Amino acid sequence: MDKKLLLIKEWLRKAEHDLGMAELAIKNKPEYTDSICFHCQQASEKYLKAYLVFLNIRFEKKHNLDYLLDLISEKEKVSEEFYEMLEKLEDYAVEIRYPDDWFEPELADAKESYEIARRVKEFVLDRIKLCNTSL
Repeated sequence: MDKKLLLIKEWLRKAEHDLGMAELAIKNKPEYTDSICFHCQQASEKYLKAYLVFLNIRFEKKHNLDYLLDLISEKEKVSEEFYEMLEKLEDYAVEIRYPDDWFEPELADAKESYEIARRVKEFVLDRIKLCNTSL
């Protein structure tokens, strides 16, 4: 298996772990809304990075979803709706992790974050599978 395929699979595996942690928390500790939202942002970020590797697009180590979408948009159209959807996750990358900038999302925010991360997963996997059946 080539290096690129291995790297894509590793990004996808790590994204699945973040999405899985969010799902576990929603089911078992729904009051952990900050952690749920954080893991949803992280899952989305990692799915997008897997897709960027697939597209042969280099990226910097940033936690900014707009930045990643901008890179993808250089190769394909990304809808304004998709940008707006991912914008809802932006504050969950860094700010939510520190007590000085901390805020507590509502459970509805956590559930919405989870659904957004699932949509990002579908977006990425649909595109990768269309072009590469070995994943």
